[in-house]
Amino acid sequence: MTIVSGLYDNYDDAQTAVKALEDAGVPSDQISIVSRKDGKEKVEGQGNNAAEGAGTGAGIGVVAGGAGGLLAGLGMLAIPGVGPVVAAGWLAATAAGAVAGAVVGGAAGGIVGAMISSGVPEKDAHLYAEALRRGGSVVIAKVADDKVAASQTILNDARAVDLDDLRAKYSADGWLHFDDAADPYTSDQIAAERGRDRIDPRA
Repeated sequence: MTIVSGLYDNYDDAQTAVKALEDAGVPSDQISIVSRKDGKEKVEGQGNNAAEGAGTGAGIGVVAGGAGGLLAGLGMLAIPGVGPVVAAGWLAATAAGAVAGAVVGGAAGGIVGAMISSGVPEKDAHLYAEALRRGGSVVIAKVADDKVAASQTILNDARAVDLDDLRAKYSADGWLHFDDAADPYTSDQIAAERGRDRIDPRA
């Protein structure tokens, strides 16, 4: 199995990517989604309060129902440095363990460590985590080697962010790597970030 991944400006695009992978035959249990919540947007018709009560704990409580496949199992999680997220899949379980202290120390800890241990390159894991902090969404899937190209194309076609472009923009502002000790972005900061067109989906 090989990891494919996509970063998205918002939950809707990430949701589209998940559903497209499932429609292409990728099993739901091989797909993960993590999406930053600012407390305003709706997720799978669950209202505006899906992230309330997430606190700083590592438990994942199911918040979505009525959707099919992976998205039916969305749960809440608070990630240090990122803030409240909705997540589903094996990455969510790994991240929950990391937040709870099952994975500790340097690059091996937190959401970055969860991604690295799943096969995401370290430099991309830091970028994904920072993008989550700023309001983005990540989809990661484990696919058979003969489905890698097609699956990555599916992720890209769902308006995936260009990683090189985004890394260059963050770096121009002095960003070096994700810091899980940093304060999560507020709703206003996320809105301002999007207003600056910080994350550019591919045409």
